[in-house]
Amino acid sequence: MKAYEFPANVTTEGKIELPDAILQQLVNKQQVKVIILVTEPTEEAALHRLAAEQLLKGYSEDDAIYNTI
Repeated sequence: MKAYEFPANVTTEGKIELPDAILQQLVNKQQVKVIILVTEPTEEAALHRLAAEQLLKGYSEDDAIYNTI
């Protein structure tokens, strides 16, 4: 089995874009094994995201009046 390692992006349609150089090395109708490695956010980034989510949970449409001050 041969392995290729390369960065790739997920499109807005949820598809993974493979680089042309890799596609040229694959045979049509060839079965492949796919392993996806995703960079996990750091603990600090996760805490920032959680804090933002919690802050927005407390926001009410009634609070919009303060945006005009």
